[in-house]
Amino acid sequence: MGQNMTGKDPLAKLSMLLAKLPGVGRRSAERMALKLAREQGTLVRDLIAALGEVDATLKACSLCGSITRKDEDPCPLCTDPRRDDAVLCVVEDPADIVLIERAGGFRGRYHSLMGKLSPMKGEGVADLRIEALLKRIVSRGVKEVILALGSDVESDATISFLRQVLSSKKVAISRLAFGIPAGSEIAYSDPVTLARALEGRTRL
Repeated sequence: MGQNMTGKDPLAKLSMLLAKLPGVGRRSAERMALKLAREQGTLVRDLIAALGEVDATLKACSLCGSITRKDEDPCPLCTDPRRDDAVLCVVEDPADIVLIERAGGFRGRYHSLMGKLSPMKGEGVADLRIEALLKRIVSRGVKEVILALGSDVESDATISFLRQVLSSKKVAISRLAFGIPAGSEIAYSDPVTLARALEGRTRL
């Protein structure tokens, strides 16, 4: 797409919106927008219908933050009586919950922060679901908190902050073992690595 595109151009608008999705760069967003513009038929109609259905039927779980149906809130992971309320796995993003569940072996509960401390992106403490985390620890009788964040600088900063915040609570604090490559995010870890990291978590 050319440099002369303005914000009013529908193709430029679509490209800008697509570029906001995780893992989608500017060039990829432009290619996607062009593909959709070329195929103004079934693909576009199906995409619009799917997005409309997502908007109408899905939401973030009021407890853990994972995606659930609006008529199933709290989500099945939060209401499953077979899971252990005493162990709470804290993740950065709801997508991480899906990855850990796919790895198998974890039978506790989850809590998504919906981000991590990132001054460069303007994400601070107020943007994370920390107050909700503290309330859950008290109300649900949590005994252990697993900090299942990545090993990049921002994740380390978030873990350090959470360790300070949780130090006054009567909970054991652990984090994933370093089966996750340094400098990477949990979203890029394979199920085997995630399972081993959970099994080999270290006490803080």
